[in-house]
Amino acid sequence: MEKAVPDIPEIRRPPGPVVAWVENVGLWLTGGMETAGHTVSLLAETIYWLKALWVKRDEVASKIAYTGFGSLPVVLMISFFTGLILALQTGIELTRYNQESTIGALVAAIMFREMGPVMTGIILAALVGSSYAAELGTMSVSEEVDALRVMSISPVKFLVMPRVVALAITAPILTLFSDLVGIAGGAVIGNAMLHVDFAVYYDWVQWAVNISDIFKGLLKAFLFGVIIAVVGCSQGLRATRGAEGVGFATMRSVVISFVMIMIGDYLVNWFVYSG
Repeated sequence: MEKAVPDIPEIRRPPGPVVAWVENVGLWLTGGMETAGHTVSLLAETIYWLKALWVKRDEVASKIAYTGFGSLPVVLMISFFTGLILALQTGIELTRYNQESTIGALVAAIMFREMGPVMTGIILAALVGSSYAAELGTMSVSEEVDALRVMSISPVKFLVMPRVVALAITAPILTLFSDLVGIAGGAVIGNAMLHVDFAVYYDWVQWAVNISDIFKGLLKAFLFGVIIAVVGCSQGLRATRGAEGVGFATMRSVVISFVMIMIGDYLVNWFVYSG
């Protein structure tokens, strides 16, 4: 009786560079869409659990104090030097046309409309958004979030909603401080290097800024606060693989928040200033 010839397994060649590149792009797009879907779903669930805001008011107040007082020194320092830089760079150009007295109008308009909300958002993404991702990521990998679900406690109600509300309230307040300190920094440079009197400087500030500019900047800050908090919580809840996963989730929360702040800034500018 003849012996059966064993099947020889087919040797698969590794995919070529083009195929591998297409596969990697597909995986990246799939992961991005999954992340976006989870973040949007988390935001919708957070809005739903706003009905429990009064019950969680003490925790919201605690988070406001934590994010506000923890971030305020950094926001003030960065904003002051931002005002110095704005006044110095624009003042150099204005002196060529003997218009250095108008420096207050430029610094105030830029701070209220753009630099105040954006710089505050970037600082909060680096400080608060990363801490949200690290806190919730540690709870996820240690199965504390799963324990909440087992006890029929919504992690969104218990963990996410207070953080989102706290940062949505804190971001506009810090932005207002950022605007004022940045304008004050511009006044220092305007007086010390451009010899612009403080009274003249603040006259131009009042001329350039109106209530609508202030509220538009605060609207940006509110949206940035919601974005930063939701992205940080989303990345933290999806963390896996122990300490390495927590670090990766923290890094992704900062990167995604930065990108979303820039995109959101453009969309708000297009919407409110396009007319």
